[in-house]
Amino acid sequence: MKQLLALALGPILAVSILLLPEPLFNPIMDKIFAASLWMVIWWITEAVSISITALLPIVIFPLLGVGTIGQVTVHYANPIVFLFFGGFVIALALEKVALHKRMALHILRLTGPKANGVIFGFMLATALLSMWISNTASTVVMLPMALSVYKLVKKKTQKNKKKLQRFAVSLMLGIAAAANIGGMATLIGTPPNSVMLAFLNEQYQLDIGFFQWMTFGVPLSALLLAVAYWIIVRWAYPSGLGLLDSAHDIIEDELHALGPIKRKERTVLALFLMTVLGWVIRGQINALWPNLSLTDTHIAMLGALALFVVPVQKGTKPCVLQWEDTAKLPWGILILFGGGLALANALAQGGFIDAIQAFISQQDQWSPVLILIALVTLVLFLTELMSNVALVTVFLPVIAGIALGLDQPLMAMVIPVTLASSCAFMLPMATPPNAIVFASGHVSVSQMVRSGFWLNLMSLIVILLTNYFLLPLIF
Repeated sequence: MKQLLALALGPILAVSILLLPEPLFNPIMDKIFAASLWMVIWWITEAVSISITALLPIVIFPLLGVGTIGQVTVHYANPIVFLFFGGFVIALALEKVALHKRMALHILRLTGPKANGVIFGFMLATALLSMWISNTASTVVMLPMALSVYKLVKKKTQKNKKKLQRFAVSLMLGIAAAANIGGMATLIGTPPNSVMLAFLNEQYQLDIGFFQWMTFGVPLSALLLAVAYWIIVRWAYPSGLGLLDSAHDIIEDELHALGPIKRKERTVLALFLMTVLGWVIRGQINALWPNLSLTDTHIAMLGALALFVVPVQKGTKPCVLQWEDTAKLPWGILILFGGGLALANALAQGGFIDAIQAFISQQDQWSPVLILIALVTLVLFLTELMSNVALVTVFLPVIAGIALGLDQPLMAMVIPVTLASSCAFMLPMATPPNAIVFASGHVSVSQMVRSGFWLNLMSLIVILLTNYFLLPLIF
């Protein structure tokens, strides 16, 4: 019943706005506002899949005269969409050959046998994986290994139950937090980063290089990971278990089961490293051969295509990936990018950003610092309740208008708000990693809220500090 009400509410409100005897703004702005409200309501309530909602502009914008179908659909083929597509394909190859699991196990090997070291190892491995594959996939890879470690520790030790319980809670929460944090380090690690990049590129012709973002995102993620470790493992749920020899046994058994590294894995690793290297040295390549005009999207697509054409074995399917493998790609996220860009462009072309800018510029008494703190705080807690991609899509045009109205650097307002949307640590439904570890049965809602609330607050501080001290040095 609730879903039906939410389903009806969006179009009813949209039609009501269009039928008003007097326009709220002007005829074209009213049409865009009505369509935007419809999309926002469906995104917030999830009356239908958020990706299905993202297809609405293709249908309703041409009908309302906001743009032709060609003008609308071009946003669904934005170069940033293909950057993310290439990243998804590379991540798919890593998962198919189990290279991501091998990499994670080798990281865990380095962290030692102490309980806190084991948890930190799981957090570090999860965060590093989440930089390149989805936070859901990184959690799915790490959770079974973490549960195996916990079960063996429980079986082999005679420690008291409270210590074991705290160990399980900190291990689960640590993995979830690390999955969310790791994605912030790269442009393809979490969808909000790519939505922001596409918005800045399309509306303001601002470009952020892949390596350029990493010089900002990696230190930020490392700092947040350290904060998460301290809050979850050292403060909220310290286990006090000490040495865990059994954890080392689990890791060695898992590595033994994988066997020696295979040709497919070596090929995927080589192509992955070549793609990352291409992102790092893109500027130098363009300096040597200016006519290439190489972009991060070029490099991502080259790496993705290579996985379909470079042979690694004999037979009818000699390459790492086949077309049927692409059924596992998160196509919905790519559609969501397109819908978000179409909506943002309509808001910009309709004059909403200019209107916000004009209003804000008249408010002389407003402090840019306080406004930024308020916006980041709002997004930090809203992202617990709605999709971070939908949230960023809705907020970016508003933030841009506020930044321009306050005469502030656009990136100094847009980037911290985008990062805040990935800091959802409090509730199981906030992100897939939270839901996955909650489903393990070792974490209660109250336990997640307790550590997540303080982690949200510390994330606010870390984001603001890096925004004021690190961001100006890079962008």
